[in-house]
Amino acid sequence: MTITDTTSATTSDLGAKANRHLWGHFARHGEGITPPIITRGEGVYIFDDKGKRYIDGLSGLFVVQLGHGRKELAEAAAKQAETLSFFPLWSYATPPAIELAERVAGYAPGDLNRVFFTTGGGEAVESAWKLAKQYFKLTGKPGKHKVVSRSIAYHGTPQGALAITGIPAFKAPFEPLTPGGFRAPNTNFYRAPAEFAHDEKAFGRYCADRIAEAIEFEGPDTVAAVFLEPVQNAGGCFPPPPGYFERVREICDRYDVLLVSDEVICAYGRIGSMFACNDFGYVPDIITSAKGLTSGYSPLGAMVASDRLFEPFDDGKTVFGHGYTFGGHPVSSAVALANLDIFEREKINDHVKELAPAFRATLEKLYDLPIVGDVRGEGFFYGIELVKDKATKETFNDEESERLLRGFLTPALWDAGLYCRADDRGDPVIQLAPPLISGQAEFDAIYEILHRVLSEAGNLL
Repeated sequence: MTITDTTSATTSDLGAKANRHLWGHFARHGEGITPPIITRGEGVYIFDDKGKRYIDGLSGLFVVQLGHGRKELAEAAAKQAETLSFFPLWSYATPPAIELAERVAGYAPGDLNRVFFTTGGGEAVESAWKLAKQYFKLTGKPGKHKVVSRSIAYHGTPQGALAITGIPAFKAPFEPLTPGGFRAPNTNFYRAPAEFAHDEKAFGRYCADRIAEAIEFEGPDTVAAVFLEPVQNAGGCFPPPPGYFERVREICDRYDVLLVSDEVICAYGRIGSMFACNDFGYVPDIITSAKGLTSGYSPLGAMVASDRLFEPFDDGKTVFGHGYTFGGHPVSSAVALANLDIFEREKINDHVKELAPAFRATLEKLYDLPIVGDVRGEGFFYGIELVKDKATKETFNDEESERLLRGFLTPALWDAGLYCRADDRGDPVIQLAPPLISGQAEFDAIYEILHRVLSEAGNLL
């Protein structure tokens, strides 16, 4: 695409305005940094203000399940806005929120039939912790307020959700946090202790039993919930070992602790089902979700709770004193319903299940590079761990990681036409989560870019 003088001037103006007024999320500023400006999307691609096309290898941020530019979703928003643009769910209801609540509950396992809408994932996590606390107060166990989650796990940035997040660097600037967050090991089998190196199931049992240990140490009468992602995001896509969630469910039942499945990333087809707990065969007490519920076409999140947890509030007088002005927004709810219609009509979940092995096989070809230590994930959600020494699994120190990820890989992958994530919240990884409409052509294109850029990275070490 040829850039005219007018377009160049407009581009320059946007960059200057961004530098002067826009405060980016999790972004660095100053020192001449100007953020890339994304102007449109089409299918699995995004385009910047200069007209260059990139593969959206992260679905925006694990969000755009159905791809960009879906006219049907835009039309659903416009149609609803013409009818009812907004009304809160504070003691009132709207048809789109009612219909969506029934739809979401229908996808959930067990007796998870009550849907509390938020505007995003962090709010859904916050809501789940508050529900757990109040539920136990109402049922005669007021001391149960603590939460166990996993090391490195990310569960959001509100003060409560941040206390559940297991990334120390994210927490330190905002301490003291909401009290009550405690940590157990994650399920990174690549970094498992030597005694479990060849027994993934035993490693899963070990990790699950550390949750029981944490509950026992804190006191079962003080612990309200365990928050776990089906596939942990931060650290680079840790799938659950065989039997892991079965064991965790047993532990939670034994100590009367709620199991919260944080599916803000994993729900709505990312692993292959509407809710990933169904993929891994466990029934939680609460599910938190957001992102893919609308494929990003409008903000919306949801906490789905069991009938048992709702029962104390179903007496005509007890209130869950919690809410958000835009939670269950009628326009967002209408978009979500249209999004789920497309899921069913185009059999998106079946598509993910059918093509997931091909996605894995394509990425595993990167094992021929010395810098690639591990390729792991499920569905359309993968992490590639980078190492300094493949034989010993030696990782990079902080300075090397900074130079590798931010100094080279992030700009190099972007320049090569791939949007993904180079992340070092744990050991250095590249994360991939393409739109769920992707196929072998997209897998191959992602592989070619990764192979070329990671080969260059390896030569720089």
